[in-house]
Amino acid sequence: MQQDEHDQNTHMQISMIGQYLKDLSFENPNAPQSLEQPGENPNIQIEIGVNGRKIKDDIFEVVLEFTADAKSEKHFIYKVELAYAGLFQLKNIQEKALQQILMITCPNYIFPFVRALILQMTQEGSFPPLQLDPIDFAALYKQNMSDEIKSKQMIN
Repeated sequence: MQQDEHDQNTHMQISMIGQYLKDLSFENPNAPQSLEQPGENPNIQIEIGVNGRKIKDDIFEVVLEFTADAKSEKHFIYKVELAYAGLFQLKNIQEKALQQILMITCPNYIFPFVRALILQMTQEGSFPPLQLDPIDFAALYKQNMSDEIKSKQMIN
């Protein structure tokens, strides 16, 4: 009976130990021409990925990987690459919930910092600040899981 009472009183705990840049790059290979004449119909392609891994015991690292390529009909304008990580302590997490916490909850904690860095980097590069829309990490997770299932089905 004591075990049941203990289980009921055990609450899931998510603590951010720290956050940090793993990698940051801003490329502006056609400056100053890209600043003077950015060209017609600029287009920005954005990619974002999430990776999580166990460091030890109940400590996990979650990394948001972000890339933005800005191009026009005339030339390449700029490229931003960022890998930003958070170190989390996860206690009393059921195994079946762990992946969702790593891929949805933890990225939501660190995304505002990624957003601020991207905005600053593009602005410092003398371009209009790239303001990222909020990301639905739950939808991204579901899409990735669906893609993974389809990929496995194609292999079999």
